[in-house]
Amino acid sequence: MKNDIIDRNDLILLVDTFYTKVQLNSKIGPIFTDVAKVDWSHHLPKMYDFWESVLFGTATYKGNPMLTHFAVNDKIALKAEEFNTWKSIFMETVDELFAGENAETIKQKAQSIADLMDFKINAPKPNINIV
Repeated sequence: MKNDIIDRNDLILLVDTFYTKVQLNSKIGPIFTDVAKVDWSHHLPKMYDFWESVLFGTATYKGNPMLTHFAVNDKIALKAEEFNTWKSIFMETVDELFAGENAETIKQKAQSIADLMDFKINAPKPNINIV
């Protein structure tokens, strides 16, 4: 039987496993490696802090992920397909490693965060005609 996510060490396992899969994914891996040129030694600890803050309510994460994603979107369009791929890999990774209330909560939060980012980046722009 799988354990639930109970502490930062579990989040480190989740994040490390997830981003290993992301890097190998043909759809979104190149966005991280070639476009954003992610420095994994810097990014992964930030993601540990982010998910610890999201799941356990700690205030360890400092940053604005929306601005980061807007900057990447300026280089390459982040569409629903990319967000759906991200979500699919995240959900699959959680389900592989964990089961329980926190595992379900982190999947719900990841879904909401990804959907909000997708909406903010891809929301139809109002058609304003200035006469």
